[in-house]
Amino acid sequence: MKKAHILMLIAAFITLTLGSFIWFIATWDSAKEQPIGQLAPAPIERATT
Repeated sequence: MKKAHILMLIAAFITLTLGSFIWFIATWDSAKEQPIGQLAPAPIERATT
């Protein structure tokens, strides 16, 4: 593979990654989701012996 092909693949990956992140932020609806700070962790079950 030529250096130009590798650079184009890297550029395509970065473009897709940034595009999906921007799409996620643009379509985020805060009314549907709980804030992360208010999420309660799942209770841990302890193994008893």
